[in-house]
Amino acid sequence: MDFFLDLNLKPLTQGIRYQDAIMLIGSCFTEHIGNNLLHHKFAAMQNPHGILFDPLSVSHALERYISGTHYAEADLFFLNEVWHSWHHHSRFSATQPEAALSKMNEAVDAAHAFLQQSRWLIITLGSSYSYQLAENQMPVANCHRAPAQWFHKHLLGTAETTAALQHTITQLQVFNPDLQIIFTISPVRHIRDGVVANNRSKSRLIEAVHQLTDQYAHAHYFPAYELVIDILRDYRFYDTDMVHPNYQATSFVMDKFSDWGLNPETRDVMAILKPLLIARQHKVQHPDTEAYRKFMTVHLQKVQQLQAAHPYLDLSEELAYFGA
Repeated sequence: MDFFLDLNLKPLTQGIRYQDAIMLIGSCFTEHIGNNLLHHKFAAMQNPHGILFDPLSVSHALERYISGTHYAEADLFFLNEVWHSWHHHSRFSATQPEAALSKMNEAVDAAHAFLQQSRWLIITLGSSYSYQLAENQMPVANCHRAPAQWFHKHLLGTAETTAALQHTITQLQVFNPDLQIIFTISPVRHIRDGVVANNRSKSRLIEAVHQLTDQYAHAHYFPAYELVIDILRDYRFYDTDMVHPNYQATSFVMDKFSDWGLNPETRDVMAILKPLLIARQHKVQHPDTEAYRKFMTVHLQKVQQLQAAHPYLDLSEELAYFGA
């Protein structure tokens, strides 16, 4: 008896390799994917602006990385004794404008260089709702707990989202012609506005993304949203807030992503790497025993063999740990 529907995912023709640089940008679910890739030693950079939820914020950030244009003090505002940017997560905020700009512009420079040599760009969209400053209608990525009357809330239409991302994709094609784009929709429910509003928001994102993948041969869709909402479809796969997928759900999605998006050789290398990463997290109770020394020596040899066979992997931490 089958207890799950089958999405019949057709794997990417040329899947992701360990040699490929991967940039990830978008909502908090982006970081589930990004942290998993980083844990498994992929060359990845995630969210150089911090977490971004709506398509306009994602487009703004990507176009900033393409141009490499720095932010200036005129791009900041002062609120609650801290300098902020409307386009950045609060981790870039600071009590001095110079400190905030330093973090923002270092991130722009790093993202510009990384994106130019990336093979893959993973974009995870979270919401069609865009917040805009009431005084000039400028879209903002983060409200920084400013007074609600400072903003207008706007539900982006499918055409607005498609147009914004088309503009960005056109620039990306010129900036990095070899770049492949993977779109996902976050399965995290934006429930503050209610279930109906969340579904309207997600449906517009899904339609816009499918229009883009139909239009561009180098754009692909990974159904993270459908895997959680339509395949798992049970609140036991959510955290206690009933909004965020839990560990079991995100692990399920990442297993499907590996099968769909990674090439066979990469999956084989991951299978060898995983027990070494688990051993690296082993909690030692008796480090002065012969058994411990043997454990460390055996795993050091395995890491050395893997590094020699696959020199593109960065196993420096594991070599230092087991070599200690």
